[in-house]
Amino acid sequence: MNDIPEDFVRVQRPQPNPFNELVGPFYSRLDGNLISLGLRIEDRHCNSRGICHGGLLATLADVALGYACVIAGGPEGKSGSFVTTNLSIDYLAPALVGDWVQSDVKVLNPGSRTATANGFLLANGNPVVRASATFRMMKARPDPASSAGH
Repeated sequence: MNDIPEDFVRVQRPQPNPFNELVGPFYSRLDGNLISLGLRIEDRHCNSRGICHGGLLATLADVALGYACVIAGGPEGKSGSFVTTNLSIDYLAPALVGDWVQSDVKVLNPGSRTATANGFLLANGNPVVRASATFRMMKARPDPASSAGH
């Protein structure tokens, strides 16, 4: 069940994100300033009814929409980070064990300090979640070590 579409690579961050590693692993496909995140649904991602837990899908949507805003912001945006200020999720259909779920996101105002995105999570090409979110883009913090003693 580890078959990942060959155009997706495992998300590797400079600083580990323990929560994303716990619920993932997430994979990404980058095409210019467009990014899609994906995940193969496993038994551990499912609720007592045997379908993917809505909380996991909300997490994937949140991360996918946020990454899309950062990437769409261009080179300066890629060095910053973001915090979610609003997330809206509509569950459209269940995702099941073995399904490949990936994001399809449109960023509405790339490069803005308050970025907004809409999109879908697709399970094997079929919409399972519609999501929209607003993020506050944060400026990269200076390295405290570089300003020590000043």
